[in-house]
Amino acid sequence: MLEPRDEWIKKRAYAIWEEEGYPSGRDTVHWEQASSERIALEKKAGKKEKVDAKPKTDAKPKAKGKVAAVMAAAVTGASTKAATKRTSKKAADAKI
Repeated sequence: MLEPRDEWIKKRAYAIWEEEGYPSGRDTVHWEQASSERIALEKKAGKKEKVDAKPKTDAKPKAKGKVAAVMAAAVTGASTKAATKRTSKKAADAKI
């Protein structure tokens, strides 16, 4: 949210006005709706910052037995497929 709060609300209220078909006399309603949306976004962003501020652990949940083996194979296979898809034809031809 780089732009000032009032500028964001102004643009959003205008967009709401356009979406409703340019009605007359509803500017206050549109402004209030845009303001409410901005407050909701700020709360959501605040919660995300709080979650990000928590220390992250590198420990992964442990799966037992066959599930762990299947998951490990799936992860390894997926990363191999992703790596092969990323090489372009030109790069592959240049290696030959």
